[in-house]
Amino acid sequence: MDPDLIDAYDYELPAGRIATTPAERRDAARLMTLDRAAQAIGHRTIRDLPGLLRAGDLLVVNETRVLPARLQGSRTATGGKWEGLFLGTNHDGGWRIIGKTRGRLTAGETISISVPADRPSSPSDPAELTLRLAAQNSDGEWTAIADPAGDPVNLLEQFGSMPLPPYIHRDQPQAEDRDRYQTVFARTPGAVAAPTAGLHLTPELLETCARRGIDRASVTLHVGLGTFRPVTAARLSEHVMHSEWCELPAATVEAITRTRDRGGRVVAVGTTVVHTLESVAARGPLDAWQGETDLLIRPPYEFRVVDALLTNFHLPRSTLLALVYAFGGRELIRRGYAAAIAHDYRFYSYGDAMLIQ
Repeated sequence: MDPDLIDAYDYELPAGRIATTPAERRDAARLMTLDRAAQAIGHRTIRDLPGLLRAGDLLVVNETRVLPARLQGSRTATGGKWEGLFLGTNHDGGWRIIGKTRGRLTAGETISISVPADRPSSPSDPAELTLRLAAQNSDGEWTAIADPAGDPVNLLEQFGSMPLPPYIHRDQPQAEDRDRYQTVFARTPGAVAAPTAGLHLTPELLETCARRGIDRASVTLHVGLGTFRPVTAARLSEHVMHSEWCELPAATVEAITRTRDRGGRVVAVGTTVVHTLESVAARGPLDAWQGETDLLIRPPYEFRVVDALLTNFHLPRSTLLALVYAFGGRELIRRGYAAAIAHDYRFYSYGDAMLIQ
């Protein structure tokens, strides 16, 4: 099938295979291994990862921190329920949000947001957050003015919940999501979705990798709203990617150079790391860089930096699945997904993982 057609990335997932809760332990997830040279498929667990890598390899992780960007409240004028998502701020400090409610919102009305059920309130915290809607753009995104004013990160910690993907249906947010929908190395706030491959890694597992001579470096890519939006075009070449901010630090460039010099491999923990590294490499020689990327990786694609990939199982008809096809090869990935379904793997953000090398 033409690899530009979105139909080429379709598969049927049986009901009940979507993981709606995390595994009991981060490192209890299952791990499918895909060997590109041998075209072989194996079945392990995340705890086996250090033994599947080689001394001299470099694990590259995404240190973005997920904001508790999900907001639930009511329209002040009507009392109708409203649910939305914080996307960031504009140049003058206004909040960029999207939301849904019954009826039509109008500029000037306000949304009242209380402390969510998954966060105990403190007497020193404001009792309520008010968002006054100022203007809406053609994509449906609103600019809103927050009251009280203040650092959005702090206000979201008080009034927001973790923005779980829409396929994880919950009536109410759960307290455990504030920990489990965040990697153990999350550092820089800014994402509205987790870099999910990194959710499996624990301090103990990373320490085991270090003892085996496997180094670690980091990038930052703030996962944006585009991760929730399906591909609606018939062809991937017609799909418009939403840009995301990323940074490749000089220290990581140096770590990659050292890895190459000793014959090691660059192992990307997640597609967000792939996007960051390959976006910078596409600009020219690998160097420290930060900015917006809208790189679409689809077959055929020549990877310049990444040698191995740890990733979760992705939605059908998605750009992330196209990236995995480009890296692992169509037939091996199709066989891998069929095997995952046959062997009862858990899919998507809270699900199991595969290592392609």
